[in-house]
Amino acid sequence: EVQLVESGGGLVQPGGSLRLSCAASGFPFTWYDMTWVRQAPGKGIEWVSSITRQGDNVTYMDSVKGRFTISRDNAKALLYLQMNALKPEDSAVYSCANGNRHNFAERSRGQGTQVTVSS
Repeated sequence: EVQLVESGGGLVQPGGSLRLSCAASGFPFTWYDMTWVRQAPGKGIEWVSSITRQGDNVTYMDSVKGRFTISRDNAKALLYLQMNALKPEDSAVYSCANGNRHNFAERSRGQGTQVTVSS
């Protein structure tokens, strides 16, 4: 059974930082590109960032470029999202999925971790 468990969310002031983690199990982690998505209240799921199987190629949505960094530890089956210079509009539930930007909606996704950016 595929399991994706996110952690690291919380309440942070604008300009602050958080590091999200996603622990993966139940599938061969190194075979899959991985993706972070987010969903704000009343809005649809929004693609945030993806990383290829070996971590050699990463992509980001325009609004987080230069502020967020995706990475992975294949030995530990962990996916990360370092988020810096957070803005109120980054507030959402962040989830990881075992797919890429084009197919994540068809793949497994975790329950998510809440990120709230507010003063």
